[in-house]
Amino acid sequence: MKMKAMVLQRPGEPLVHSSLPIPQPGAQQVLIRVKACGVCRTDLHILDNELDEPKLPLVPGHEIVGVIEKTGEAVSELATGERVGVGWLGQSCRHCRYCKEERENLCEAARFTGYQIDGGYAEYTVADARSCFPIPDCYSDIEAAPLLCAGLIGFRTLRLAGPCDTLGIYGFGAAAHIVAQIARYKGKRVYAFTRPGDQVAQAFAMSLGAEWAGDSGQAPPVELDAALIFAPAGELVPAALSRLCKGGTVVCGGIHMSDIPGFPYELLWHERSVRSVANLTRRDGRDFFQLAPRVPVRTTVTPYALEQANMALADLRAGKLSGAAVLVI
Repeated sequence: MKMKAMVLQRPGEPLVHSSLPIPQPGAQQVLIRVKACGVCRTDLHILDNELDEPKLPLVPGHEIVGVIEKTGEAVSELATGERVGVGWLGQSCRHCRYCKEERENLCEAARFTGYQIDGGYAEYTVADARSCFPIPDCYSDIEAAPLLCAGLIGFRTLRLAGPCDTLGIYGFGAAAHIVAQIARYKGKRVYAFTRPGDQVAQAFAMSLGAEWAGDSGQAPPVELDAALIFAPAGELVPAALSRLCKGGTVVCGGIHMSDIPGFPYELLWHERSVRSVANLTRRDGRDFFQLAPRVPVRTTVTPYALEQANMALADLRAGKLSGAAVLVI
């Protein structure tokens, strides 16, 4: 049996529309018939060889929503016919100190969906059953797909920011449009920073409850308790630090970022801090999918057919999207 898939043969080249054998699940895996798969900026980093250890050839995609078609013999917690989601963290060892501390996102043996494991730009995929999340019924397949990375990473980024009342968000794309809703639900005041002159993104941020939206080089009307950076631009780190109050935190939410330029110690002084987010934990997934329907988080999506994956990636690269691109399988 064959399936349609979009395959990365070599970094720097477009994905190739291919026919591949349908994979079969191992003992701890499930076979998923993919219904939708989000298109993430991390996919661009893989295509551009900025993440330089991909499995090749590779089926990208790590914001997967689908229905279980078959379970491995050791799977007991999931059943055929269930709808599940699969995110970036595809597998961890479960035995190292990080896994035992429920910080499996830091596991040295971790493997990642759509990077070292074939992902969801295909009609079928296999996934570790222990890395699958039930999807709340209130979300359609296409609405749920961005929650599996943009939502989960945004949620963890906000969580690592700590207590804050005034929150800056740099890079108002897929993750930002979800985390802004969660922040507003939690009573935080949101200030959005976009590419210079991007009035569409600024209006989008304001429609989601931001009190102010402006260019990344502008000063917001208040000092920020925390700033979340989703744009892969290292120069935003000192810019965000300069907007923080004493004791504030900058959290970098991406897996890849350009080099952070040197900056004066004065920006870090007064107990300001900079930290990164390394994907997610299973606890993040459980907590997020309990919270999202209560907010309720609503995703803004632009659908593309599987065969249009290269177009979706090009539109993401060009900043043409409000919200997230999703491949509908």
